[in-house]
Amino acid sequence: MKEGHESKNEFSQNPPNKDWYNLIDGIRGVALVNMVLYHFMYDIFVVYGRDTDWHLLPYARAWQQFICITFIVVSGVSWNLGRRNLWRGIKLNLYGLCITAVTLLFMPSETIWFGILNFLGCAVLLTTLSDRYIKRIPAWAGLLLSLLVFVLTRNIQDGYIGLSPVAILPLPDFLYEIKIFTVLGFPFSGFSSSDYFPLFPWFFLFLTGYYGWKALQTFTVVRTICKRRIPLLSMLGRLSIWIYLVHQPLGILVCELIL
Repeated sequence: MKEGHESKNEFSQNPPNKDWYNLIDGIRGVALVNMVLYHFMYDIFVVYGRDTDWHLLPYARAWQQFICITFIVVSGVSWNLGRRNLWRGIKLNLYGLCITAVTLLFMPSETIWFGILNFLGCAVLLTTLSDRYIKRIPAWAGLLLSLLVFVLTRNIQDGYIGLSPVAILPLPDFLYEIKIFTVLGFPFSGFSSSDYFPLFPWFFLFLTGYYGWKALQTFTVVRTICKRRIPLLSMLGRLSIWIYLVHQPLGILVCELIL
């Protein structure tokens, strides 16, 4: 099966064709709606001081994790369906740098360093550059291995590899003293970002989506189901990057008016 024309990536605006995987856009749309609602609640409770610990509550944390996991897995899936991944990765990084600049200038207490857009941009670029090698790994093996590494490195920011609270491999302190390593997942002392997605562990979740599509798309029934459209949500999913860029300024504006 030829890939690269079946589904839109985050930047395409053309009408869908019969081979378009609308369900993937719809799942992204579900995550997008949840993200807008979550960020609006975050603005009310945290930014505007109604309850600064709101984002630490179990249900808020689970909500946030559901959103980011969905976005990252779907982005890994979508990599297989895009034709201009190198340019897409560059664009995502540029948008991410713009977000950093805007938050640094206008909301310094909520500055974003290496947030979700920069992560996705780097993940797309890394996958594009390494595709010729990693695609040689059997899809199901790659899927399981990526998921395993993601789970084992979930606590890497806390100084160890393993399943919380069991540390299988404590990591040396010097990894957290080199500031550039913050991008990898080793934040230096005093580092703060209101949105932080380092390459470890999240790149392996991206690869879970990358290998997951390679494993599942071999089944005709999966491709058939993925062509089904979710009303409204599929359309929103195709506009995700633009909605992401404007929703926070609009949310802040609404909070300014009502609070």
